Amino acid sequence: MPPLAERLRPQTLDHYIGQKHLVGEKAILRQMIESGRVASFILWGPPGVGKTTLAKIIANKLDRPFYTLSAVTSGVKDVREVIEKAKTSRFFSQVGNPILFIDEIHRFSKSQQDSLLGAVENGTVTLIGATTENPSFEVITPLLSRCQVYVLKPLDNGDLLELANYAIKTDSELKNREIVFEETESLLRYSGGDARKLLNILELVVDSETDDKVVFTNEIVTERLQQNPSAYDKDGEMHYDIISAFIKSIRGSDPDAAIYWLARMVAGGEDPKFIARRLVISAAEDIGLANPNALLLANACFDALQKIGWPEGRIILAEATVYLASSPKSNSAYLAIDEALALVERTGNLPVPLHLRNSPTKLMKDLNYGKNYKYSHDFPNHFVEQQFMPDELTKERIWKVQNNPTESKLGDWLRALWKGRF
Repeated sequence: MPPLAERLRPQTLDHYIGQKHLVGEKAILRQMIESGRVASFILWGPPGVGKTTLAKIIANKLDRPFYTLSAVTSGVKDVREVIEKAKTSRFFSQVGNPILFIDEIHRFSKSQQDSLLGAVENGTVTLIGATTENPSFEVITPLLSRCQVYVLKPLDNGDLLELANYAIKTDSELKNREIVFEETESLLRYSGGDARKLLNILELVVDSETDDKVVFTNEIVTERLQQNPSAYDKDGEMHYDIISAFIKSIRGSDPDAAIYWLARMVAGGEDPKFIARRLVISAAEDIGLANPNALLLANACFDALQKIGWPEGRIILAEATVYLASSPKSNSAYLAIDEALALVERTGNLPVPLHLRNSPTKLMKDLNYGKNYKYSHDFPNHFVEQQFMPDELTKERIWKVQNNPTESKLGDWLRALWKGRF
């Protein structure tokens, strides 16, 4: 018998739970599916949130040839064979372009993605891709420009409880048992927004009970899962806990702890590029101007990892991790952009001062655009004091110098220029 998650896979949008922003009433994907006019798109979201299910609903709803490839098992040859089949079926079809669904499209190499371009561009196929990774990093730009990207979110607790109740009421195996959700905290926490994981846990607990009545409590769920503390689930809660510990160890200047959590991720099969991206973010967010070289090294780590590959890439990640954890820390840039965004939210679209405006036409010059602007390089030290903020914000201070050698030097320099402003 198929697992519960497969038995409950919805065939129509009426039984699809979650992603209301995409499939709710008048939402974009619902309108697309119900109208039958489907353009190429990529579904981006974590595991178990309904990407493959949406593709299968489209296959059921539309009277079109529908082809499926898995990027894990398919190569360029498979892609070309499907495209040739699509050309033939398109010739005989009167109902629209064939649809090609590619699961885990982020695993396709550049050459495999290149082989799709012509067929997508000329309409031989309508492409639907599914990915758990950021398409900006994993999908080539020419292909990405031909597809709309729709972001799927982890299911919230309401969605998960709706799914659990739907399962016990409709599944042929579960509806014959008396199932009571006395406590749901552990069930929801271990599910982590993943519908498939929720249904797997539900089935596991029910199957482990011999009585007709099954009562879900936090203790029973935890006990039945029998989780190994050293296990690493790169798709679930442990994934987020360990990356959190990794980043906080770097922020806390503990290279031993940082390298330990890195080893946990490497041993658990985490995607190296995911780790490298988090290092780049950490370099900007937590180290920042205290050591600007940290961002350069983190970015070099990301580039080198893609050139070197695995397993040697672990050494590159280790070097960047130790360097970042050992660097002085500053979050002044992080605080500055958030404060600036809050200021923009409060004050709205304030006008740009006239002397700072672009003046490419005579009319703009006549309106004093750019008038009295002082070109900084024409003055000593390449600086002259003038107003750069909107009139209403001239007294606002956004970037605050923090106490580290690098920023102290920057602060001294700016104070000398602006006579006490910083």
